[in-house]
Amino acid sequence: MKCAFCEIPEIKERTIVENSLAFAFPTNIPVVIGHTLICPKRCVAKYEDMTKEEKEAVEDLRLRICGALKKSFGAEGFNFAWNDGKDCGQSVPHFHLHILPRKAGDAGIYEYEPRKFLYRPGERPATPEKELKEVAKIISECIY
Repeated sequence: MKCAFCEIPEIKERTIVENSLAFAFPTNIPVVIGHTLICPKRCVAKYEDMTKEEKEAVEDLRLRICGALKKSFGAEGFNFAWNDGKDCGQSVPHFHLHILPRKAGDAGIYEYEPRKFLYRPGERPATPEKELKEVAKIISECIY
């Protein structure tokens, strides 16, 4: 398998929203409920590998997803991140922007420590596919 985001059918099945150049879906091991990834449709590893149009398409979906996460899960703010290369923790060689909807009392970490802020400590089990599809449905109903 070259790229999980391109080749695993379940990822496409839980797409929340897409445009001509990018798509968004809930990650299978979320830090907080609603944790969403946005990818360009073209399989490129790094941000700088994207065209100007692909970057604009990702930004379009970022804005739409954030609005939907405010409505669907009461997000009060967001963490945005991407890992840029294998040595920086990028496990799938396809650019993906993490969007973490945040609110008081959620399970994420509030301090800004680059090695900690994105990931909860300890093991996190993968979320069942049925629940991921429900999360995708909830968010997609709030896309404008």
